[in-house]
Amino acid sequence: MKKIIFVVLCLIALPVVAALDGTQILQKVDRNLEPESYETYRKLIDIQPDGSKKEYVLYTLKKGRDKLVALFMSPASDKGRATLRIGDNMWLYIPDVGRPLRITSLQSVTGSVFNNADILRVDYSAEYNVESVEEQKDAHLLSLKAKTGEVAYDKLKMWVDKQMLLPVTIEAFAASGLLIKTLRFKDVKDFGGGIKRPATLETDSPLYKGYKSVMLWSALKKSTFADEVFTLNYLPRVQELRK
Repeated sequence: MKKIIFVVLCLIALPVVAALDGTQILQKVDRNLEPESYETYRKLIDIQPDGSKKEYVLYTLKKGRDKLVALFMSPASDKGRATLRIGDNMWLYIPDVGRPLRITSLQSVTGSVFNNADILRVDYSAEYNVESVEEQKDAHLLSLKAKTGEVAYDKLKMWVDKQMLLPVTIEAFAASGLLIKTLRFKDVKDFGGGIKRPATLETDSPLYKGYKSVMLWSALKKSTFADEVFTLNYLPRVQELRK
């Protein structure tokens, strides 16, 4: 009896570890995917039904939860183009036009399965509220609802790896309940500086049968930038920030 009492007292004395709620899990996912302020290079590969491919290379900068700039490095036909996102607002700068043009989240500056919301993605927690969390064997299944009507997808189902707190699969839905696309995160890589995240994102859509798009990350690192960088006037100068 004394041994039982001793064991019970020891268990009571152990610190209680509070389980993360859905919002905290989503916030952890955001920070594990990328620092709050960073720079990186991304390659976008669009694969056609016949197997042909078109590739783009983007130099990308992000600051805070909802400011992002992406500069096209290649192909030559797109070199110098730059996109800016501030909250729900997006613009495309084309050197030959000389002024930024408004674009929407559901459009695609590359014409791929990835739309502008995917290419210029900000923090998930900036766009979505967590409606529910379902505990599965190896994953948290988050049901997310868009905070505003400006968000590209009305709802998301996000499977989050319990150990790494990184997304594995995301299903994106329209307000009608129609599945728009599925996003699959693969190839977890250590980028250094405490950043360990998937280096590959693949997507396909029942709306574009036979088409597939892939996004590859490289040289992802923490960086700081002045607020001026995330303005329309700075878009023609983003190239200057490459080191």
